[in-house]
Amino acid sequence: MDMAAWIERWGEPAVLAMGGLVLGLGFGFFGQRSRFCLRAAVIEFWHRRFGDKLAVWLLAFATAVVAVQGMILLGWLDVSSARQLAARGSLSGALVGGLLFGLGMVMTRGCASRLLVLSANGNLRALLSGLIFAVTAQASLSGALAPWREAVSGWWVVEGGPSRDLLALVGGGPKVGLLFGLVWMAAALWFAVRSGWSFWKWVGGAATGLMVALAWWFSYQVMAHSFEPVQIQGMTFSGPSAEWLMRVLAESDKPWTFGLGLMPGVFLGSLAGALVGREWKLEGFGGAYTMPRYIVGAVLMGFGSMLAGGCAVGAGMTGGAIFALTAWLTLVGMWIGGGIADRLIDRPHPRAEPVPLAGAVADMARAP
Repeated sequence: MDMAAWIERWGEPAVLAMGGLVLGLGFGFFGQRSRFCLRAAVIEFWHRRFGDKLAVWLLAFATAVVAVQGMILLGWLDVSSARQLAARGSLSGALVGGLLFGLGMVMTRGCASRLLVLSANGNLRALLSGLIFAVTAQASLSGALAPWREAVSGWWVVEGGPSRDLLALVGGGPKVGLLFGLVWMAAALWFAVRSGWSFWKWVGGAATGLMVALAWWFSYQVMAHSFEPVQIQGMTFSGPSAEWLMRVLAESDKPWTFGLGLMPGVFLGSLAGALVGREWKLEGFGGAYTMPRYIVGAVLMGFGSMLAGGCAVGAGMTGGAIFALTAWLTLVGMWIGGGIADRLIDRPHPRAEPVPLAGAVADMARAP
């Protein structure tokens, strides 16, 4: 059965939600198995270690770029009507939002997608942070924080079209984008070989990025075969988090969306990954990483994501794969913000690593 038949039988909302669920399952599973995490990559970069965490993120990002630009070259995908390119955007929102998000993701030890993955693994810190992130995102979208978001967004705006298309600004096209992605992929593979990767690092990193690219392809296919107007969209977690929050708190007659299917898909996929790897366990608060730190970090991420137009996956990878100018500015802000938070918050007070019981006993035996 082709896409048109599925849409005719089930309708656009149901098809979009099911597609989000399936792609979310893949993203959650492979993201969990590969330890995909922008925060970990940022910290490794600023510590100048350039190891497997940076390589995983680079491989996922490069795979998304190569797959998206390759599909555009083959005529399988057209992203010209995507919100990140066609609509009016905010450069100030991208920069400030990216900085705030970067600060917050270091404080909560994970970006929005990583918090969802960790929540499925039994991490109660991530679960609380994710809930606060969703509340703040909704407040920033249409609640008490919306005026602040609108004020910052209005400082420096950019019109949609070529002015927001980074490839158009540099006089390039999909071939240039594909070449850029291949260069990044080569760098990722070089770091990966140096780190001595396992099977799941290779497969999981590439598959995570592929899920991001397939989200663009799938929504485009629905748009192309639909009799109703459907907006092409990619994978993101800030908007869907706010959507799910409102559906839980109040009855909604709004149609299902790709993002509403994505969230439970990622949770279930990550849970499956944790069970396969025997890594599921309950974790709470303790040590230097206390509750206030996570709460403040989640608030910064929630406001920053709505200000920037997406999270680390939504604005960073999804928007970055189609070379939206605001997405790349957001990514720069996230990397800088993450480095600042690591420098000011974590390095002066490094977390004490637990000493294994066997090691402690051995040390006592060796003591004079």
